[in-house]
Amino acid sequence: MQFPADLRYTKDHEWIKLEGNTATIGITDFAQGELGDIVYIDINTVGKMLSAEAVFGTVEAVKTVSDLFLPVAGTILEVNQSLTAQPELVNTDPYGAGWMVKVTVVNTADVEALLTSVAYSQLVH
Repeated sequence: MQFPADLRYTKDHEWIKLEGNTATIGITDFAQGELGDIVYIDINTVGKMLSAEAVFGTVEAVKTVSDLFLPVAGTILEVNQSLTAQPELVNTDPYGAGWMVKVTVVNTADVEALLTSVAYSQLVH
């Protein structure tokens, strides 16, 4: 399992990559492995301002549906449209083509307070 060092992580198994004040968010390799084959992503929060840990959508796997939690407060800018036709991208490339949303972050310092790759790795092992 991989946890890229340039990302930050949450205890709820989301990852976040900050570029300026825009963040890309998805679920971790560990999370997709636990969920199994992902068949549907439901995110209808574009344009909404959400607080940290608010539910921004759901991910549906063959046997379960899980909420997706926003790591930091922000406004949902964009949803990865590729996931509509190919939700399995989350399984095959969780840190790349399987990203879920882009967000304008309210306070970029909040990202630094999240787990490092080492801390997240210790959490899931």
